[in-house]
Amino acid sequence: MSTKTSIEAVPSEGSPARSRIAAIPPSTPDPPTPIMKSSSSPRFVTLRSYVSQPVVAAFFAGGVAGAVSRTVVSPLERLKILFQVQNKGRQDYKMSVHKALMKMWREEGFRGFMAGNGTNCIRIVPYSAVQFGSYNLYKRFFESSPGAPLMPWPRFVCGAFAGITSVTFTYPLDIVRTRLSIQSASFEGLQKEAGKKLPGMWATLITMYKNEGGILALYRGIIPTVAGVAPYVGLNFMTYEAVRGYFTKEGEANPSAWRKLGAGAISGAVSQTCTYPLDVLRRRFQINTMSGMGYQYKSIFDAIRIIVTQEGIKGLYKGIYPNLLKVAPSMASSWLSFEMTRDFLYSLKSPEIV
Repeated sequence: MSTKTSIEAVPSEGSPARSRIAAIPPSTPDPPTPIMKSSSSPRFVTLRSYVSQPVVAAFFAGGVAGAVSRTVVSPLERLKILFQVQNKGRQDYKMSVHKALMKMWREEGFRGFMAGNGTNCIRIVPYSAVQFGSYNLYKRFFESSPGAPLMPWPRFVCGAFAGITSVTFTYPLDIVRTRLSIQSASFEGLQKEAGKKLPGMWATLITMYKNEGGILALYRGIIPTVAGVAPYVGLNFMTYEAVRGYFTKEGEANPSAWRKLGAGAISGAVSQTCTYPLDVLRRRFQINTMSGMGYQYKSIFDAIRIIVTQEGIKGLYKGIYPNLLKVAPSMASSWLSFEMTRDFLYSLKSPEIV
């Protein structure tokens, strides 16, 4: 008889930076059917056993989910960044989402929609993988017994630490992705030579390292990023757990695919809205020394003071509209692809041999 199961990991976005996702234990499988003899080679059996472990399966499934979700919403992700980095004197993209997307298409074409997505996928695959894997690792310290469900507060704590871990490992790629998203946009302050090829991911990374302060330049803005990612991922865990449980019908082990999509969209919207100002601060600090775009903030509190003084409270929520528009397809595709990949890897567990 099937019963409801609890979530064991949650997706993140971003957004902040980010995050972004959660791992859910699959339906309780039937006991493996004993077989008399295995036709697979010992190495293959060992590999299947390895990738079907919860932490490993979550690691690989998280990477797949991150790449799928980011590619689906790449145009809106880039537009969000362009909105975020505007201030009172820079209004090149002060227009509706539809008009801004059309402007991007006219000036840069399809490549404009995908600008920075390659770097974003390279970043998000290990980011999501580390986040899923580390969450499954951290939760073991809070479980009363192996596999026991977690209460909301421990799940929040595990998600927060998982978000911090994933950000720390992948932050240099995040700051480079922000630079790549901005450099081809039609901001007045940016100096672009006609016909000159813009630098790619590695060239930008090397330039920042050599000219902007070494390794510290690659981690500029990480404090507001961590401050936003930790509660974002934690809220994702708690909200998704509650909504997913509500959407699971009595007697079912898991909700339908459509209900999973709905739960992911709701949890993403809640966590994004609550932590969005910290995401704006992260983007501003990431371009703090960028030629033609630098804001020269001295600290987080100085940045908040200047933004609120010059742009009002709305300045802390610039770009939230396209961000919320991308949350639904992003979290939906992320959750679905994650669960499908994870359950497939779980199914590879070799049957018991007698």
